[in-house]
Amino acid sequence: QVQLVESGGGLVQAGGSLRLSCAASGRTFSSYTMGWFRQAPGKEREFVAGISWSTSNTNYADSVKGRFTISRDNAKNTVYLHMNSLKPEDTAVYYCAADRGGPIAIAPGAYDRWGQGTQVTVSS
Repeated sequence: QVQLVESGGGLVQAGGSLRLSCAASGRTFSSYTMGWFRQAPGKEREFVAGISWSTSNTNYADSVKGRFTISRDNAKNTVYLHMNSLKPEDTAVYYCAADRGGPIAIAPGAYDRWGQGTQVTVSS
């Protein structure tokens, strides 16, 4: 079983950058499709970005394309979300999630494991 711990959130001004990390435990991390989701107060959890186990495939929400980049280092059991040109509307709790194989899914229900979340706040 994979356990996930996010880090790297914080307060940043609009236009700034942050890098989120998700450290995974478990020997089968490299076989999981990984995703980043976010949830703002009063809103549903939404897909942000996903990456296949091989790193050859990625997918992004339209709202973050060109600004966010997802990557993973299977040797370090870590997935990253590089966030540039941050906007106040990016403010949310960001969650890392793992899906046991398969294509990159955008529905939260497709993911088996979740981290506890890390807060990202973008001030205007």
